[in-house]
Amino acid sequence: MNGHAKRNRSIFIVLALAPAIILMTIFMLYPVLSVFQMSLYRWGGYSPDKEFIGFQNFVTLAKDMNFIRAMQNTIVLIVLVTVVTLAFALVFAAILTRVKFKGVGLFRVIFYIPNILSIVVISAIFSAIYDPAQGLLNSVLRLFHPSNWQGVQWLGNEKLVIWSVAIALIWQAIGYYMVMYMSAMASIPEDLYESASLDGATAVRQFFTITIPLTWNTIRTTLTFFVISTINLSFLLVTAMTGGGPNGSTEVFLSYMYKQANTNSAYGYGMAIGVVVFLFSFALSAILQGITKRDVYEF
Repeated sequence: MNGHAKRNRSIFIVLALAPAIILMTIFMLYPVLSVFQMSLYRWGGYSPDKEFIGFQNFVTLAKDMNFIRAMQNTIVLIVLVTVVTLAFALVFAAILTRVKFKGVGLFRVIFYIPNILSIVVISAIFSAIYDPAQGLLNSVLRLFHPSNWQGVQWLGNEKLVIWSVAIALIWQAIGYYMVMYMSAMASIPEDLYESASLDGATAVRQFFTITIPLTWNTIRTTLTFFVISTINLSFLLVTAMTGGGPNGSTEVFLSYMYKQANTNSAYGYGMAIGVVVFLFSFALSAILQGITKRDVYEF
């Protein structure tokens, strides 16, 4: 390739990449850098006056018990939603892939329906289920209790409400990840299962020795999705369902950040929370990718 052709090729590559780079810079890189910059200021968000205070917002953040509680709630949701959703999605995917019965396609659609519903709709559904007077859950439990039983305040009890939110998140996510795992499982050769059956391996043993190892790369990828989506969706669901209550018992990273930045006129402080969320998400994703790394099985 002569010099003129190389130059034309380089120009073409630059022109092809330029729109994507410009858009990424404007809508991703610049906002992220702005968050880091604003976290170093005391600013109400609307006032023209900004006071540079360095890392004082982060020092205050480390002593803020409300933020620490929001962080604890977020970690609980990440761990609980990830483990339970991963387990159920894998099991359901294996059943719908390996077991042959009528209506498999219908079950796939039914499981995926929650994923296409908006968070507002999901919030309304579970708020109705958790209603202490006429909700489905208490109505079922009332069958096993005296007639004067008042029911459980699922969204009003500080000890129960975070678990109630977690159930809604799990219900919403299972179908999406199940479809991803089904796609990965469909590529596993049937011969492997037939050979294992001839050797006397049960369906459960085949699941742990064939299915999981050969879908491990997909599982690793979805772990990162779990972290990011749980952080984002927990904010939306908490905002629509509980508003962070009662008494901040369902406050999560982003809901607390939003309230500080927009409600309490502490925009710089809210951006400091945003920086912590960014670093936390990045670090947790990197750790998960590191500890789940293993040799790739080929077939």
